[in-house]
Amino acid sequence: MRRVAIIGIGMTEFGELWDQSFRDMGIRAGFEALNDAKVTSEQIDALYVGNMSAGRFIEQEHVGALIADYAGFAKNNTPSTRVEAGGASGALAIRDAFLSIASGLHDIVVVGGAEKMTDVSDEEVNAIQSSAADQEWETIFGATYPSLFALMAARHMHEYGTTREMLSSIASKNHKHGSLNPKAQFRREIKPEDVIRSPMISNPLRMLDCAPISDGAAAVVLCPLDIASKFTDNPVEILTTAMASDSLALNQRKSITEMAATKVAVKKAFDRTGLKSSDIDVAEVHDNFTITELMAIEDLGFAPKGQGGKFTMDGNTLVGGQIPINTSGGLKARGDPIGATGVAQVIEIVQQLRGKADKRQVSDAKIGLTHNVGGTGSTVIVHLLGVPK
Repeated sequence: MRRVAIIGIGMTEFGELWDQSFRDMGIRAGFEALNDAKVTSEQIDALYVGNMSAGRFIEQEHVGALIADYAGFAKNNTPSTRVEAGGASGALAIRDAFLSIASGLHDIVVVGGAEKMTDVSDEEVNAIQSSAADQEWETIFGATYPSLFALMAARHMHEYGTTREMLSSIASKNHKHGSLNPKAQFRREIKPEDVIRSPMISNPLRMLDCAPISDGAAAVVLCPLDIASKFTDNPVEILTTAMASDSLALNQRKSITEMAATKVAVKKAFDRTGLKSSDIDVAEVHDNFTITELMAIEDLGFAPKGQGGKFTMDGNTLVGGQIPINTSGGLKARGDPIGATGVAQVIEIVQQLRGKADKRQVSDAKIGLTHNVGGTGSTVIVHLLGVPK
């Protein structure tokens, strides 16, 4: 298989983008990535678009063709594929593009991710997000997305003594990082006590434990590593990609205090590369809720099981700490336009490995990890990225 590099990145700001349509956002991010890679639409062999639910958010299906059309790819009849895996849609789009290049099928590929979530009510957003859980065995009985993650949090507290303060420290840390990211939805710091005082959503999760409703788009350009130098002086290699699945419903799992798919996916990635958790310089992990990041810290091997909260409170996941996590602000502060999230995670790692992350730069970062989750852990995708040797 051929080695694969990222040669271009682009993204919109994330937030409530009332003045931009779904197609506007996708085109902006895509052209920024093309310009960064110094390639034209005529050189693109394929397009992959991560999107969870445009059919319900904006009543538009067939979004692969939509983006290809308005980005100018349709005139060349460039194949365009929409990819869906709940919250992991963006990461799966990158994985599919990576495999198409590694196999030799394509040479230059654009991956986009986009979601326009603010055109419907908060109640409708909650229903759409909850559709990534098991409709027959969970949501039909009133379970919502927040309540399912609240079950995980409550059980983690019961089994390991995880505290309210530990969850709050994760939110506070991600807002601190997000305050340094010019494209983040929330560019202000919050204190742990602000999280504790925020309204209850589903016990023990409060409003500031939850990622916001967001609009936004992100895009990357990929090509074989051996031709990357034709386009850029600082390519970033996708060292490997790994994916694992689990049951859709929580009640089918052996434990709800971990995501087994995370543990399987990261083991695959480490086995393929010979790397281990201590080799990772910076990571972007899924934090749609604070408990999700806490479990990811443990399941990815950065801290022992049950110690993710203390690990965070000790400052290990801050820029300058042992393993900086969510330097972008994460889903919590950068924002979570679902289809774009996995692509935005990769963009943050690319900026870190290029040494272009400005005030949130991790010193001498050479290897990064992204962790993107669909549903309540039913789909997990891990990418390892590195500075090419």
